Amino acid sequence: MVARVIPVDPFDLVVFGATGDLALRKIMPALCCRFADGQMPTDARVIGAARGEMTTGAYRAEVAQALDAVLTGPDTPSAQTRRDFLDRLDYITLDARGEEGWPALRDTLRPDPVRSFYFAVAPSLFGALAERLDRWSLITPQTRIVAEKPFGHDQASARALNAALAQHFTEAQIYRIDHYLGKETVQNLMAVRFANILFEPLWNARFIDHVQITVAETVGVGGRGDYYAQTGAMRDMVQNHLMQLLCLIAMEPPHRFDPDAMRDEKLKVIRALDPLAPGDIVRGQYSGGRDTPSFADETGEAGENTESYVALRAGIANWRWKGTPFYLRTGKRLSRRVSEIAVTFRDPPHSIFGEGAPWRENVLVIRLQPDEGMDLRVMIKEPGPGGMRLKDVALDMSFAEALGDDLHIPDAYERLIMDVIRGNQTLFMRSDEVEAAWAWVDPVIAGFGRLEDAPVAYAPGSDGPDQATELLRRDGRQWREIR
Repeated sequence: MVARVIPVDPFDLVVFGATGDLALRKIMPALCCRFADGQMPTDARVIGAARGEMTTGAYRAEVAQALDAVLTGPDTPSAQTRRDFLDRLDYITLDARGEEGWPALRDTLRPDPVRSFYFAVAPSLFGALAERLDRWSLITPQTRIVAEKPFGHDQASARALNAALAQHFTEAQIYRIDHYLGKETVQNLMAVRFANILFEPLWNARFIDHVQITVAETVGVGGRGDYYAQTGAMRDMVQNHLMQLLCLIAMEPPHRFDPDAMRDEKLKVIRALDPLAPGDIVRGQYSGGRDTPSFADETGEAGENTESYVALRAGIANWRWKGTPFYLRTGKRLSRRVSEIAVTFRDPPHSIFGEGAPWRENVLVIRLQPDEGMDLRVMIKEPGPGGMRLKDVALDMSFAEALGDDLHIPDAYERLIMDVIRGNQTLFMRSDEVEAAWAWVDPVIAGFGRLEDAPVAYAPGSDGPDQATELLRRDGRQWREIR
């Protein structure tokens, strides 16, 4: 199956922080793939901007090395395609807080195309960049800015960032990116819910027993130790990634597939979340292994009370979901790299097959990574004579198998950057949505500092601390195995 590619309008994309890890490992490879698929017009231009002194030729060589390291799959762009893409790159040495480079950037940009500025820098630079874009008259009606996470450290800082950007840009020009929303399976979740009559009548507390959302990683914090010591899993993962997945599972059907209609419904979910009690949260830190450092080794004294793992039980106080718990967990140094949403349906009210018949729950699993797809576990009769023997099987849909092995599933950044150029904000967060998410987690994080007990230890390569198992066991449930 061949994916349909719809070209975007001509554009100038300026990437601030162009020599950073995000730009080289995510943004540039994503743009190269969109160029290879013919979605970028031939006159599109990408302009890297950073403080380091560098020629355009040297920058192209640095990006070429990054493309060689990242684009290694069977459908990777050819060497000639990569060279053609690199020909569209320019580089400008620029100081976000000073005046160097801004006249050159102004003279480089064209007046008519879509003009996008990607803030692949620390949030502390967002305000300075916005102010200078305005001062140097670089903002046009066709201008958009992309703001990367973390968008604030708490509600107060997020509100200050929103206010700083709002001084120079309208809300329609601001794209707060969460790359989880660009994943193909996440968008397929919306299609499964709202384009099929099969699930939506059952999508409520009457028929759904509970929902589990898991984002597990095998890596530790590594070189991000200083950052993670100040952030932790609650800020780094729950407030944004897991919160967005929760909203898409629990939201009411919007009146149309429209950016503000979608974000209105997500905001209602966040505002309906019950406050978290201390007993609803488990925090953990991975210990050291034979060949792996511990969280404490990688973060130092600053990370003593910071979590690398968090599991929680959330409730939604509305008619659709009252009584159905949502269990969220995320952590580093776990047994496998897995991101999935598992929707477990209630048992039938009566079994006609007798009390001794084996029984398994119906579970709809939406896999975000590594093998994107969905499966639904249902009960069937086991083949053969000898009575009615029941067996649970998976109705499995792997995207690669269902749509063809030759189908290239775009990386989340590929889709989201093209949505910025199109001016489509459906998969981006609105200012009130970001602030509401912080309002829910802020009291929880404040409570971490008052707790006498530090995060509990768990072994690297495990599924997390035993206390997280108890969180579900007391409700008569258990976590799905991370697999």
